[in-house]
Amino acid sequence: MNASGKSYLYALLAILLWATVPTAFKIGLQELGILPILTIASGTSASVLLVIIIAQQKTSLLFRNSGKELLGSALLGFINPFIYYIILLNAYKLLPAQIAQPLNMIWPIILVFLSVPLLRQKIKPRSYIALFISFAGVYVIASQGNFFKAGHSDIRGVLLATGSSVFWALYFILNVRDRRDEVIKLFLNFLFGYMYLMVTLLITKEWQVSGTVVKGLLAAVYIGLFEMGITFLFWLKALQMAETTDKVSNLVYIAPFLSLILVHFILGEPIYFTTPAGLVLIISGILLQNSRKAVFHRPIHFEKKNNGGKS
Repeated sequence: MNASGKSYLYALLAILLWATVPTAFKIGLQELGILPILTIASGTSASVLLVIIIAQQKTSLLFRNSGKELLGSALLGFINPFIYYIILLNAYKLLPAQIAQPLNMIWPIILVFLSVPLLRQKIKPRSYIALFISFAGVYVIASQGNFFKAGHSDIRGVLLATGSSVFWALYFILNVRDRRDEVIKLFLNFLFGYMYLMVTLLITKEWQVSGTVVKGLLAAVYIGLFEMGITFLFWLKALQMAETTDKVSNLVYIAPFLSLILVHFILGEPIYFTTPAGLVLIISGILLQNSRKAVFHRPIHFEKKNNGGKS
């Protein structure tokens, strides 16, 4: 198999794994509280990434971080996994998985508008059209099968799911400006995030167990492995081996549709016709924004997204 074929293989593997994460979120939330799930998941991710760093003989890079770089990692770890996933899992707790997952996908649109104050980008009118199309998709999805009944979904959950994309977009912008090795950065982010989560868990004593502990633990470890850790490396490998990153990057939009299949057959959620319709609108807005005709006067490259498709 040539490099291009391997690129698609790695990309599809990453997409298949990411597609399972919304189901894992819901299973975990049935058994454990949000803080225990995220603490276990972040600790698992940091541990696995450390093993990968050792296997790749990159441990020396861990000791080359300046104080400023460590502070940067501490900030990024506070944004993701700490704040971002707390908000996202609260959304999953309030909404069906088929609603929470696609609403979180609007982060590339949010990224465009955050780039104005943070990167001094200039936005062209096309981005406003893309924003309108994607938010029309948000409304369609939130209607849960009833276009004309505003607020049919839990409004708190909708605000949390869409609001989480703001923190992911902020994390993305800050992360792409950091030129350190990707695996090193990700490890330090999750190490700091794990410490924040552990301290918060100890202070709040939120050791909720509402179901089978073993099942909840397995779900949390699974999230740590395949939402936060290993899958990112598959995606990064796919981008590195691709002849052109555009074609590979666009494959990530398969993930939410695969997620719907798993959510239906594993969680038993009836799929509203508005969910895939809204997804098409959200993705159309993103693709319009990322089309070859530049939306920005200076381009931002979305293909380096740290966790790929997100959940």
